[in-house]
Amino acid sequence: MGMLNSINGPQDVKSLKPHQLPALAAEIRSFLVTNVARTGGHLGPNLGVVELTIALHRVFDSPRDVLVFDTGHQSYVHKLLTGRHDFQELRHENGLSGYPSRKESEHDVVENSHASTALSWADGIARGMQLSGQDQRAVAIIGDGAMTGGMAWEALNNIAEDPDRPLVIILNDNGRSYAPTVGGIVRRIDAVRKMDAMRVNRSYERALDWGKRTLQNSGLAGQLTYEALHGLKRGMKDVFIDAGIFDSLGIKYLGPVDGHDISQLEEAFSMARKYGGPVVVHCITEKGRGYKPAEEHEADRFHAVGVIHPETGLPVEPSRFGWTAVFAEEIVSLAKENPQIVGVTAAMMQPVGLGPLKKEFPERVIDVGIAEQHALTMAAGLSHAGFHPVVALYATFMNRAYDQLLMDVALHGEAVTICLDRCGVTGDDGASHNGMWDLAIASMIPGLQVAIPRDETRMRELLQEAVAISAPTIIRYPKGSLPQELPTLRQIGKLDVVYETTGDEAPIVLIGYGPLVHTMVDAARQLEEPVIVIDPRWALPTHEDLIATCCQARCVITLEDGLVNGGVGVSLQQALNEANCAVPIVALGIGHQFLPHASRQSVLIRQHMTAEDVLDAVRTRLANK
Repeated sequence: MGMLNSINGPQDVKSLKPHQLPALAAEIRSFLVTNVARTGGHLGPNLGVVELTIALHRVFDSPRDVLVFDTGHQSYVHKLLTGRHDFQELRHENGLSGYPSRKESEHDVVENSHASTALSWADGIARGMQLSGQDQRAVAIIGDGAMTGGMAWEALNNIAEDPDRPLVIILNDNGRSYAPTVGGIVRRIDAVRKMDAMRVNRSYERALDWGKRTLQNSGLAGQLTYEALHGLKRGMKDVFIDAGIFDSLGIKYLGPVDGHDISQLEEAFSMARKYGGPVVVHCITEKGRGYKPAEEHEADRFHAVGVIHPETGLPVEPSRFGWTAVFAEEIVSLAKENPQIVGVTAAMMQPVGLGPLKKEFPERVIDVGIAEQHALTMAAGLSHAGFHPVVALYATFMNRAYDQLLMDVALHGEAVTICLDRCGVTGDDGASHNGMWDLAIASMIPGLQVAIPRDETRMRELLQEAVAISAPTIIRYPKGSLPQELPTLRQIGKLDVVYETTGDEAPIVLIGYGPLVHTMVDAARQLEEPVIVIDPRWALPTHEDLIATCCQARCVITLEDGLVNGGVGVSLQQALNEANCAVPIVALGIGHQFLPHASRQSVLIRQHMTAEDVLDAVRTRLANK
């Protein structure tokens, strides 16, 4: 790795000579392309913050100065500069996390990757620094896309009330989150981004002239240094450009700064650190910088990649047709038939599959930015106005809008369909990205109907049914490629029977939710007793046909790709108790814990969610009956 071999912590970065830094930046980019191409991960965002991160570690004193990354997927360079060079198992079990991790390093503070949180974290940390009376800084590195989230502005409102809070905000502005950043706030930032560079230069010159005169008058002319100048708060107004939004809040603003010029970055960061109060440093960066495929093609293609050929950026194995692609196709088809359907996304147009709908009906897809709370309540308003909004989110981000789902959508009975991608165990992205909470959340909400498709056919059917319901609905589906089709043998009311053997005894009832129905079929084929495998299709509320069927069983086993505590299996168990049905029942699912990053299959094995675990549950129940 050349120079990178000698970097074991921030002090090694500080010790380098300025002329060595461009070579270090080039080496880091080469390292990232080579290693992330092999493991997969967030390539584009990290290529864009190489110089920015080098400058951070040369000016600030981590971990004494606390660095908070928002979002955490832009922390790969930070990992390298804090001595973590083994990327061979990045995002794989027992390897480095794809996000900051307290278990890995004292330089990592905030582990989750949910956007728009860094300013609140940094505000709290900075308040603690003030209370302890120590000369430290909290540094929030926040992407411009995260500035579309309401929580960021709640934090800014509080940060602005104290002119002495030791907080530096690094605004990493590449004009994108997953896609081009949207909204009126962003337009204002964009206008500042395009400011005449001469205006910035003149401001520096005025500040230097003022500092020189001040120091001469005080007899310190021989000690005129940037450090001395920057330590003088008075007169700094000329250095900090009026950025409109930040200036109106009383937060000083410095920039825009070339985010790929280390000397400019160091100068700006030093000024911000010396200032002592809250300062925004606006850094203009380029997503995918230095990687030819990203520069020649759309950079967002390389936001997060699987295993790719490093020379071309093309996937080693072409992606198989997956759940998101089915949604993308079907929602366009339904929207052609129903002009009331409107798509809603929270800054993830392509990842959640709304890109084709946007192309077909540009005026009928709304991107609200990273603002899930607003998305849900705005969707309730759309429903009230006579439309049927389809809100497409990653399941993990649904957690952020629980109150809006409960009090704005469900309480008012609005016809909003929420399509939750990447549900259940997602694996490699770790604790913050597993979509394991939505079923437990949904089970608490009166009137909410939740569908879980097991294959492509059911995905299309259930989406069609959901947009025809004049009430709140959720459809949840996992990350990745589609399983094989699993045909329906017969129906019990609205339930699908997908496997069945008969005999003299009452059957064992195996209930799988979504793709885990396939696991239940695998288990059923190994049982010699009469067995019936059921896919409820609509998991919530618990259907009366399911209750009646279970009451005739020898035992019931449920398997769900979600938190088992409070999940749909427990809801069924409660319904059976209320029906005075004493059938033995075991609910299998994800345990009450945060899951470390690992492959999906590894997590399923550890969580006892395999066919063998289903068989063990059946044997145990029958033995104890």
